[in-house]
Amino acid sequence: MRIYITILLLSFYVIPVFGQTKAELEKKKKKTEEEIAYTNKLLKETRDFQKSSYNNLLLINKNIASRREMIQNLNYEIELTDKRIRETEELIKMMSEDLERLQKNYAEMIRIAWKNKNKYNDLMFILSAKDFNQMYLRMKYMQQLSSYRERQLKAINSVKTIMDIQVQKLEKVKKQKQDLINNVRSEEDKLTNEMKEQEKIISNLKKQEQNLLKKLKEQQKQMASIQKEIEKLIAEENKRTSGSTTGKYKLTPEEKLVSDKFGNNKGRLPWPVERGVITVRFGRQSHPVLANIEIDSKGVDISTTSGSDARAVFEGEVRRIFAVPGGHNAVIIRHGEYLSVYTNLSKVYVKSGEKVVAKQAIGKIHTDENDNKTILHLEIWQGNVPLNPETWLAK
Repeated sequence: MRIYITILLLSFYVIPVFGQTKAELEKKKKKTEEEIAYTNKLLKETRDFQKSSYNNLLLINKNIASRREMIQNLNYEIELTDKRIRETEELIKMMSEDLERLQKNYAEMIRIAWKNKNKYNDLMFILSAKDFNQMYLRMKYMQQLSSYRERQLKAINSVKTIMDIQVQKLEKVKKQKQDLINNVRSEEDKLTNEMKEQEKIISNLKKQEQNLLKKLKEQQKQMASIQKEIEKLIAEENKRTSGSTTGKYKLTPEEKLVSDKFGNNKGRLPWPVERGVITVRFGRQSHPVLANIEIDSKGVDISTTSGSDARAVFEGEVRRIFAVPGGHNAVIIRHGEYLSVYTNLSKVYVKSGEKVVAKQAIGKIHTDENDNKTILHLEIWQGNVPLNPETWLAK
């Protein structure tokens, strides 16, 4: 019986933990599915213009990364399901052994009781007592024996019921595992098709190497222009607040409050678009087509639908609006010691010095008419150090 109680405690302890993990994986899976669906929507829009554009490649690359993440999560869920199957099978085995012992003990108890009943009945056993005290003790003994038999029978029935429930759970979990395996196979087939499309686009784009190099130089020129404006703004504001070009920017009490709130919201900032996917990540990375060439992105590129607005990621003050060569307009918003930069805007809705709130529309994102791509470039700086926006935005 002691083993049985331990097993029950384990069953109630282990399964809820698995449930919590499964819920987290399901949430992650749903988010990835939504991301893939949205990327496919953007791909459909751009395919109507050009089948083998650089933007299409970036979207396909995003889909492949999301698909691989989906397969990885599904495989991890299969591992957890296997673990649960093993634990449930062990639980059923131990309960079965415990049930067998309980049934043997109960059968032996009934056999002894029946054997004794042939010698004398319960009433005669009580009445044959030497005195009243012994009679009372025999009555208590008979009551306890009867109660013990009832408890044993209840224990047997309880173990049977719980074991049946565990068997049903086991069958359900095995079916879940098979469904997960089928999902993995389906995702792997989709991944294979996407990788074939990726190879086809890369092959076509390699024929346009000179054009890609030209575009890369234009992007580098734009990035240098943004960085120059940021450095210029920082130098001017440092001089204004500290009286020296080498001094550090001094925050007002209000800016200090905003700065602290911004810093405490890492990983929880709202996205600068209502819906979008990151197609170019932060930092140094190999060019997806050109061999031996690296891109050093100070921010992230977020692909979204045509007509979308750029939104402020946090409350702050618009400090600079400027034009980027070939990249339309850019807006810099100060959040205490932090800066957020929004580039590739065809229209700007705010003015320099204006206070903005989180999610406020600050401008319309430019849509390239050649391949129908709508991309916002977002950067986040702390002083003169660029930060990875992906780690700051809400997951």
